Amino acid sequence: MQLLIQGLGLNNMEKTKQISDSILKKRLRRFKSIKRGYYSLIILVSLYFISLIAPVLINNKALIVCHANMEYDEGEKFEDNNNNGFWDQNENYEDKYHYYFPAFGQLFSFIINENYHEASFFGQDSIMGKRKFGEPHYRLLKKQFKDEAYGNYVIMPLYPFGPYEEVLSERDELFKDLNKNGKWDTGEPFEDANNNGERDEYYPALFPDSINILGTDNQGRDVFARLIYGLKVSLSFALIVVFFSYIIGIMMGGMLGYFGGKVDLFGLRLIEIFSAMPFLFLMMILASIFKPSIILLALMYMTIVGWIAITWYVRGEFLKEKSKDYVSAAVSMGQSTWKIIIKHILPNALTPIITFAPFAVIGYIYSLVALDFLGFGLQPPTPSWGELLVQGKSNLQYWHLVIVPLSAIGGTLFLITFIGEAIREAFDPKVFSRLR
Repeated sequence: MQLLIQGLGLNNMEKTKQISDSILKKRLRRFKSIKRGYYSLIILVSLYFISLIAPVLINNKALIVCHANMEYDEGEKFEDNNNNGFWDQNENYEDKYHYYFPAFGQLFSFIINENYHEASFFGQDSIMGKRKFGEPHYRLLKKQFKDEAYGNYVIMPLYPFGPYEEVLSERDELFKDLNKNGKWDTGEPFEDANNNGERDEYYPALFPDSINILGTDNQGRDVFARLIYGLKVSLSFALIVVFFSYIIGIMMGGMLGYFGGKVDLFGLRLIEIFSAMPFLFLMMILASIFKPSIILLALMYMTIVGWIAITWYVRGEFLKEKSKDYVSAAVSMGQSTWKIIIKHILPNALTPIITFAPFAVIGYIYSLVALDFLGFGLQPPTPSWGELLVQGKSNLQYWHLVIVPLSAIGGTLFLITFIGEAIREAFDPKVFSRLR
């Protein structure tokens, strides 16, 4: 008899697990069947992944620099014809090639200890007649190595422009200064880059062309590079705030909804106090004291406003769920309070919270863009979509500075909206539940 009861109990547990698994699988299949949401998720995840590895795809730093300095260094083998122990110009030696990884050193700085090298280390002593200091200009270094034909080479990323560099100076039209006055005069030969027959200086912004596919901004920086890096900033900010706000909100809402009484009364008064805080004014005050960063802004959102909406949702779900029979059964069986909260109530209360998450991401992206636009968010030269909108507002004659950031913001919000609608429909308890 006891074996029969145990067998029936095991069968019921297996059946319950199968039902639970089938519900999750049904919801996932339902989400995949909603094509606009499923494909939007694939596109958004792909774009975010590209933005995370942008230093190896979109960057002005070289992926690989293969370099031999063509000068004898100690430790290199040479054929000492005159037996003086020194390498002379007429003696052959083995010049070893060394490999450097600037872009990977930037991306994995915590793992790769990539030593910094001056431009002169690679033989880039000057650019356009001016002494070059600091890090090499890798795009021009690539051309230099190709012209020297020493076997040195540079491999650049797929899109060889970074978000911080001014890219227009290298597109100036070169000329041979015959009279040494530092200016181009009629009769001096020049390289006509735009084929207009006149030597021109670069303008503060360029429209999209075959080199800079989305043009440049009013600082001469590549718009496409800043757009992709801005995507990483915006999505990372939104995901960080949503994740930690959910943790705080679920903990607060769960305690208020389950315990009720004085705990709920005190918690509601605390929520009302934080809801009444003028968030924009606080941002203005803190931005004047501290330099805003993505970590500081995320902390402010999490601690001041981010958790409030989630707390309301979770509190309502806990109030609804704790009155049901399965909770009373768990209490009568002597299960601990925290086990009832975490194991029984929380899984059933998370469905509406999960469906709310994509729309929360939309709200935080919009908030960051608004703060950057008003000047209280991330400070230049940090690539952000709000900063691109500011440039568009100030330079309406450059249509790409208006259309590009608006299209990027609108497209991203549309993708997340489609994802949210698909999740809401897939997790609808009226469609799939333990009774269906």
